[in-house]
Amino acid sequence: MATVPGDPVITVFRSRLRPEAQAEYESMAQRMLELASAMPGFVELKTFVADDGERVSLVTFADAASHAAWRDHPEHRIAQRLGRDRFYASFDISVCRPERVRRFPE
Repeated sequence: MATVPGDPVITVFRSRLRPEAQAEYESMAQRMLELASAMPGFVELKTFVADDGERVSLVTFADAASHAAWRDHPEHRIAQRLGRDRFYASFDISVCRPERVRRFPE
């Protein structure tokens, strides 16, 4: 079992898009990826789409301070509001810190 380097923060964002919002959402998502990846402490963003349309994004920051800076970034705040108002039919967010990390091969 590996120890967790630093104190990473992982956001698990599960969502369902409104069908009519797809094009506008894609543009905003691309901008948010560009912005997030330029933030200090950004580690990675991975998004997966299930056959039933549910999307799961895993966003990792190196620590709580860099995660909070991203959460509170003014442009990201605008995107969050647009998500609630226009893009998402539903979503839920879980913010997590890993207890253990296992890797194969190590």
